Amino acid sequence: MPDLAQVTEHIRGAVGDNSGLGKTVKLDLGDQGKIFIDGASVPNTVTNEDKPADATVSIKWDDFMALSEGKLDPMMAFMQGKLKIAGDMMIAQKLAPLLKR
Repeated sequence: MPDLAQVTEHIRGAVGDNSGLGKTVKLDLGDQGKIFIDGASVPNTVTNEDKPADATVSIKWDDFMALSEGKLDPMMAFMQGKLKIAGDMMIAQKLAPLLKR
């Protein structure tokens, strides 16, 4: 199973210089840490900083791994309370393709 650094690096590659997000998103992975995607700056940046974001997606690490592997449907995870979104939900929806492994 990958660790936070490997997942951060994968997302950094998926985001690239300009993801088209146009906003900031924070993934709160509980005890594992956080991933901050600055899609508002060009080039886009991905770090493990805990900064305020336009949208914060909170999900447990195991559920995040299942989501990224396609074993957990994002809508089902949201409906079951496994995935919570604070802030701009539209931005969070744009994030889904960037999280696939």
